[in-house]
Amino acid sequence: MADITTDVLIVGTGPAGSATAALLSSYGIENMAINRYRWLANTPRAHITNQRTMEVLRDLGREVEEEAYLFATEQDLMGENVFCESLAGEELGRLRTWGTHPNSRAEHILTSPSHMNDCPQTYMEPVLFKTACSRGTQARMSTEYLSHEQDADGVTTTCRDRLSGKEFTVRSKYLVGADGGNSKVAEDLGLKMEGRMGVAGSMNIIFNADLSKYVAHRPSVLYWVLQPGAEVGGIGMGLVRMIRPWSRWLINWGYDINQPPPVVDEAFATQVARSLVGDPELQIELVDASTWTVNNMYATEMSKGRVFCMGDATHRHPPSNGLGSNTSIQDGFNLAWKLAFVLKGWAGPGLLESYDAERAPVAKQIVTRANQSIEEFGPIFQSLGLLDSVDPVKMQENMDRRCEGTPEAEDQRRALREAIAAKVYEFDAHGVEMNQRYRSSAAVTDGQPEPAFTRDPELHFEQTTWPGARLPHAWLFAEDGTRASTLDLSGHGVLTLLTGLGGEAWCEAAAEVGQALGVEIVCHVIGPRCEWQDHYGDWARAREISDSGAVLVRPDHHVAWRSEHLAADTAGELERVLRSVLDK
Repeated sequence: MADITTDVLIVGTGPAGSATAALLSSYGIENMAINRYRWLANTPRAHITNQRTMEVLRDLGREVEEEAYLFATEQDLMGENVFCESLAGEELGRLRTWGTHPNSRAEHILTSPSHMNDCPQTYMEPVLFKTACSRGTQARMSTEYLSHEQDADGVTTTCRDRLSGKEFTVRSKYLVGADGGNSKVAEDLGLKMEGRMGVAGSMNIIFNADLSKYVAHRPSVLYWVLQPGAEVGGIGMGLVRMIRPWSRWLINWGYDINQPPPVVDEAFATQVARSLVGDPELQIELVDASTWTVNNMYATEMSKGRVFCMGDATHRHPPSNGLGSNTSIQDGFNLAWKLAFVLKGWAGPGLLESYDAERAPVAKQIVTRANQSIEEFGPIFQSLGLLDSVDPVKMQENMDRRCEGTPEAEDQRRALREAIAAKVYEFDAHGVEMNQRYRSSAAVTDGQPEPAFTRDPELHFEQTTWPGARLPHAWLFAEDGTRASTLDLSGHGVLTLLTGLGGEAWCEAAAEVGQALGVEIVCHVIGPRCEWQDHYGDWARAREISDSGAVLVRPDHHVAWRSEHLAADTAGELERVLRSVLDK
């Protein structure tokens, strides 16, 4: 007999694990989360926080979203992505990023109630973990996962208390492996992976120093420094990343993966910082130093039976595009409501099969995109002549030629501008962040064709109610002037049906079918003199159905089904769809 029993055991309390625990507890599902370490993230690894992730936090409660904003650096301080020879030295160019370009800002504002920001993992994890524990998650730190065995009724997991050394077992109905890039749960489960680990070496140097005079006039998260022949040889590109403006910093510096990792002591860290900042007298306070490897691997399957994996366990990639923590939290948003529905008896176990179908393609997409973004620095190096020689003196001469008044130098300047502008695919890829459209049994299209993207789908998010897509955002208004997003009206662990005047029969059907199937369905009628009114007309333009039609929305804001008009048999149609989506 197991020492502890729970509905869901979560291994790992990083962004994926803590988000999943917080969501399950919010849905009233008993869960337990374990962490092999004594506390949460001790370094600010992930930091870029996109709108879709903030929508997940908003769904947990406005107080959760607001707390994350409280700890975050706001969007306006994120955007002047600088390329330079050192922070004190000559600037090579810059790019407006992370939704701060006026055109991109408009897209961000029009498509979400939430705002992109920079919230380091050392701040985000505690917000999610506290939310989980305060709502019912049983958490155990210094507790190591050892192994698991699953059977037809559940999973038995063996753990070790790292303080006492004693082993104990946990019996759960489901197990979630959110235990990072070296996931033992994924290894024990035998998940199929593609790609390879350890394709390059990198080090992080975290330090305190007031660099205001170099950066406050061009506020950014990222400052890219190119110094031919510097320490590691070759091109010598380093990254100076803002953690807290403008006093705490992280330097990212490469090393030869074929050699032993370097020893990063205070002397070495100070030398690198002085070089990249361009101040030979700079004094730093070294906070932390670590080495890590760049990976290029993703899972082609994310679950087997009653065990599910998520986060870095299933997508292992460099920090390019800032997708890691975001995708991890969104994995949890996809899985948590499905586990809750099955555990509450609202859905059959077949619903859980959609997790693989929906999230494995996302894992592949972001790993591919993140690694491609590294390759896309090549044109910048090429434009500066850094790939034409290995001699640092010659490389510097090639860079300097762009300052001449010759036709060749003009071509070089044009090539550099175009190469930097093309990095928008890493630093402002709104479509990569938001355009996920699921294809699974949990989204019923009834043969409706998927709308084609009218613009580059990596750069631009395009809203649609096509089943599988994320519900379009539009501001709606109550009679008292209260404003709410269509996303606010949906989510929160239940199914939602949105309709308009002439579609009131859908609400009657939702009540009838919900009671018959034992599942909660919230219904909203949107229109003049209704509870919610579309004063801007944005919902009418985005919904792609008539007033009397209906959009069925899943708890994760994705559209499960839509009907363009009022059906002759609303209850019959709704029951057909729900039985399909929920495996009832």
